[in-house]
This record gives sequence, C-alpha cells and structure tokens, in this order.
Amino acid sequence: MTDFMTKYFWWLPFGSVPELNAEELARVVNKRSRKAPQLLDVRTVQEWNQGHIKNSLNVPIGALKAQIKALPFDKSQPVYAICRSAHRSIPAVRLLQLAGYRDVKQLEGGMTAWERRGFPVRSSR
Repeated sequence: MTDFMTKYFWWLPFGSVPELNAEELARVVNKRSRKAPQLLDVRTVQEWNQGHIKNSLNVPIGALKAQIKALPFDKSQPVYAICRSAHRSIPAVRLLQLAGYRDVKQLEGGMTAWERRGFPVRSSR
C-alpha cells in the first residue's frame, strides 16, 4: 500500500502488511527475556476474555485510533497485532506504523491459526 493509501485508507481490512506465523510468534512468546513481547490483541473484549495469548494487551480495533498514544509500548521494539482471523489486525498494523512504531507485524491467520496449532491461551472468564 502506498503512503497515501496507508494514511487515508488504513482502516481497510485487506491488503498486505508484515506478518509472522503462529510458530514464529510462539518462539517470540516463549523466548526467555527480561521483557515480555509487545502483543496487541484488537478483538472485542468478549473475544479476548474467551481466550488470548499470555501478556497480550486488549484494545479493540474500534478504539485503537483513540487510544494509540496511551499504549504502554516501546516504539523501537517489535509489536505483534492479533485478531481472530487476521482481518482486524491489518488496519491495526497500519495505525501503529502511522503512529511511529518501527517494527509491527500481524499474526498470520490470527487466533484461529494459533489455536489450531494447539498453542496455549489464557481465559479471563
């Protein structure tokens, strides 16, 4: 997507953005490090409560633009956007890029792919 398209049509839920697959994200999540990875889950609160990746922050995509400046993330470190099937995370990646985040990727296939591979989820129920 061109800079013009990204700036004015960031909200489109299709197109190409950087991504990583579930196995790659599992390696990031399981890596022993002082700092937990920056995981942004843009699903609804109800979806997130049903099951999410450990240490993920839930900000529904509809609220992300208004809350992006308050995110507790380091813009110089990778951020991984997560949704159910990798449609809502596309605009999330674009918004984060527009806000100055340098390394943003979406989870390819979303939580559907994560769960299909049997990776752990936490429930807030």
